[in-house]
Amino acid sequence: IEVLVPDFRGRMERALEIMDQAPPDVFNHNLETVPRLYRKARPGADYAWSLRLLREFGQRHPEVPTKSGLMLGLGETFDEIVAVMRDLRAHGVQMLTLGQYLQPSLHHLPVERFVPPEEFDELARVAESLGFAQVASAPMVRSSYHADEQARGVAEKQS
Repeated sequence: IEVLVPDFRGRMERALEIMDQAPPDVFNHNLETVPRLYRKARPGADYAWSLRLLREFGQRHPEVPTKSGLMLGLGETFDEIVAVMRDLRAHGVQMLTLGQYLQPSLHHLPVERFVPPEEFDELARVAESLGFAQVASAPMVRSSYHADEQARGVAEKQS
């Protein structure tokens, strides 16, 4: 079972205590974007808080892989994406998804650019070189993309 969790808005400790009672097979919390775009793309969210949530859960349950994802195409640069990957690895995250942002409605942020498949491939190579155990990187990838296969892949690498 993979759980996709919110940032718990200031109630991290209580939420983690509850999750301690029945840890999932994979703990997923998506950063969604790079720090520079957080205020615009994720108003009310905090990049550092989200990283801390991933690290705290991972420290409490080192046997459970942690996972995060980014949606690309909001105006981020290649170097900013790589910096986020480094932050995720520094906080113990083992699994990564990278997909193309698609504007769900006129009330949401517009797509700034469509990231070419070759760039997704290059980002996957960078992520693997940084030590992510599992990487899914392509335009149509979403956070739950092949979740069962990714979890199995991490388990095989850990054994």
